[in-house]
Amino acid sequence: MNSQSLQMDDTVYNHLNRLCEAGNRLTEQGRFDAAVTQFNDAWELVPEPKKDWEASTWILTAIGDCYFHLRDLKSARSVLEYAMQCPGGVGNPFIHLRLGQVLLDTGEADAAADQLMRAYMGAGAELFAAEDPQYLRFLGTRAQL
Repeated sequence: MNSQSLQMDDTVYNHLNRLCEAGNRLTEQGRFDAAVTQFNDAWELVPEPKKDWEASTWILTAIGDCYFHLRDLKSARSVLEYAMQCPGGVGNPFIHLRLGQVLLDTGEADAAADQLMRAYMGAGAELFAAEDPQYLRFLGTRAQL
């Protein structure tokens, strides 16, 4: 089914959106465990098949980001890889960045270089500005930036 043809019930969408806003506020406060709970509650509201909804892309990306900050790299990888299967996932520079970071942190340098280059090509060095400089340094060892 084409994701453009999907229309989520307004009540469900508004509830989902409120949960994500709460999750975003918690993320900004560095309360990643609590944020994951909010985002998971939002995820539960996404209708089946979940991977067909744009909302799934941003909810899963937020969950993956929280898991990255919590250093739960196995969960972060799983969630981010699923986000890649949702509308707009492939080609989303932030998803590629986080997945590349997770892969590098788990010792998968070649796969990490691929994902980090996709992030760099999609959004440039600015995307890396707020991140640990090790990721951009690593990418510089694999490509001419």
